[in-house]
Amino acid sequence: MVDGCLTVVAEMTAKQGKEETLKEELLKLLEPTRMEEGCINYDMHQSHDKPGFFIFYENWISKAHLERHLATPHLKAFFAKEADLLEGVVVIHLMRQC
Repeated sequence: MVDGCLTVVAEMTAKQGKEETLKEELLKLLEPTRMEEGCINYDMHQSHDKPGFFIFYENWISKAHLERHLATPHLKAFFAKEADLLEGVVVIHLMRQC
């Protein structure tokens, strides 16, 4: 792991009946995000037991790179759809490796 990097775990749950739509929208984020400067990895996971539950596991070179990511057009477009797709909000955990 790069010294000083930032790990992000983002959790979200689809509204009932929106599981596949949410999955499609989240998949659209992978390619452009992985190409962003400062992105070490950006991995999406879907629960086996609860198909509407998704987690992103991300590593960024710095918090500044993460902040730039959160301001990108593709993230802003996703968050504009958040209320229609999600049960609640995206829960973001900022972590560091010990």
